[in-house]
Amino acid sequence: MTLSQLSTPLTKDQAYALVDAVMAREDTAVTASAHEDAETGEWVFEATCTSEPDLEAFNEIARETLGGKVSFAVEAIDPTVNWVAKSLEGLQPVIAGGFYVHGSHEEAPAPSGLTAIRIDAAQAFGTGHHETTTGCLEAIDRALKRRRFRSMLDVGTGTGVLAIALAKRTHLPVLASDIDPVAVKTAAENARDNGVGRYVIAIEATGLEHRQIAAGAPYDLIVANILAGPLVGLAPAMRRVAGIGATVILSGILVHQAPRVISAYAQQGIVLRNKLIKKEWATLVLERV
Repeated sequence: MTLSQLSTPLTKDQAYALVDAVMAREDTAVTASAHEDAETGEWVFEATCTSEPDLEAFNEIARETLGGKVSFAVEAIDPTVNWVAKSLEGLQPVIAGGFYVHGSHEEAPAPSGLTAIRIDAAQAFGTGHHETTTGCLEAIDRALKRRRFRSMLDVGTGTGVLAIALAKRTHLPVLASDIDPVAVKTAAENARDNGVGRYVIAIEATGLEHRQIAAGAPYDLIVANILAGPLVGLAPAMRRVAGIGATVILSGILVHQAPRVISAYAQQGIVLRNKLIKKEWATLVLERV
């Protein structure tokens, strides 16, 4: 596989904004990150691509996000290095919804009263740093304070962080699905590392038609942190697997995409109850009525 890295110096806010915009698309990079250069003190945006990067696409994203042209530098990188993990190393712990998400490099103990989740950088989305993940963790925390759930599903589990959060708080089984076999393996390993391997059942599945998903229905809590387009497409199937009164938490949605997702689910009798906004990202909390 040919790997290349694309980078440019920016302000901190610009770098993070560009990371969010790039990661919202599936066709530009396998990962994007922002970090402060230890020597110069300036912030740098970096993206890792599995082929020659589409500079025209990156320039278009930069114009839409930052309002101007950006000069990107491109270089080939060592294909033997896991650059997805490399770009995420050293990230600081995240606190969201009473959860403390950290990497194994973090030596300080978790603050008192918080549920610790260890997620190392891996070839899957979900280290807790993206606004969609923190939004989901906060929504999960609020939902668990309102009622007790017994049948839970995490669609597009990635690293398994949301399924692990549910399992740690409830000590009940959580079915975690993903279309990517690497993510499934990563989620299962992370669940074991966090002491909830017996609760998190990670399976490879496209959509909600998998026999194991059907066998576990109806669910009273469903979490799906993916993208707006696939979420809209899943709305009818979501109705079939969600029980009456079920809580459905959706994220991976840009604020301007939220009305479309809300409308698609309302047509299926899954109506909006709350909305969490973090920067340009929305997390929707809905109920099957």
